[in-house]
Amino acid sequence: MNITQYIDLKRKQVDRALERYVPEQKNSLAEHVNAMRYSLFAGGKRVRPILCLAAAESVKDFNDAFPETVMLTACALECIHTYSLIHDDLPAMDDDDLRRGKPTNHVIFGAAGAILAGDSLLTHAFDLLSRDVMETVSAHDRLTIISLISKAAGFEGMAGGQFLDLTHEGKEVEYDALREIHSRKTGALITVSVQAGGVLGNSSPERFKSLTRYGIHIGLAFQIIDDLLNVEGTEEQLGKAAGSDAARNKATYPALFGVAKTREKAEEAVQEALAALDGFDDRADRLRDLAQYILSRER
Repeated sequence: MNITQYIDLKRKQVDRALERYVPEQKNSLAEHVNAMRYSLFAGGKRVRPILCLAAAESVKDFNDAFPETVMLTACALECIHTYSLIHDDLPAMDDDDLRRGKPTNHVIFGAAGAILAGDSLLTHAFDLLSRDVMETVSAHDRLTIISLISKAAGFEGMAGGQFLDLTHEGKEVEYDALREIHSRKTGALITVSVQAGGVLGNSSPERFKSLTRYGIHIGLAFQIIDDLLNVEGTEEQLGKAAGSDAARNKATYPALFGVAKTREKAEEAVQEALAALDGFDDRADRLRDLAQYILSRER
């Protein structure tokens, strides 16, 4: 099975689980849940839950039959990611009208509806993470995962990174500040996806540190490639307006280094991610393949 087939298989597994965990409603909240589901099932790549599953597989044999706790965690990560996209697209934030080739949530449901859809996805994620499903994952490990994800999604991670991204628009940005913005805004949730998989797979402390290093570097590579695609990609490829970063004078790698040097930075980050897995056996090959996939992606 090549990496494209692996991603497709895991994406389908995650989608089926999301259908169970965020089902349609036929009551007074139907429209609100429709707004949540509109963005949740808008065609996402499911990179974060797939990284979680692959990280778990890198330290433990699941034989493709994940316990419910693992799928709950993977789906919670996707709910948090989707919430962040809904809010990022709002007029008060990045003010985007397209996401994945479709009208953004606030275009369909209004700004208030989009805010509430994002709020519900974020809080629902922690309901999923805290469910007692009588699995082999201990209460201590589940609390560890909740703590890690809370920090990655909050002011120390993604939300803080979005704040820094907005407040640095139109300003000259040094490399250290740019790296911090990227590591928080995008990298934190990617890193914690890998960390959560490690905890779910009962990784040793040494393996957990290695997975964390992998996650940090792969998260950085992901955002660098996003920066490049915003410069080089088309609206059809991206599913949203190309060139929007430059139009808003955002802090990006191409703006600081140029396209060629930015590509080198992405390749360096991927090589660092791969080096972090040097002590792992072939069970980590999916993580290695995902690193190369992130480097070569076109959307």
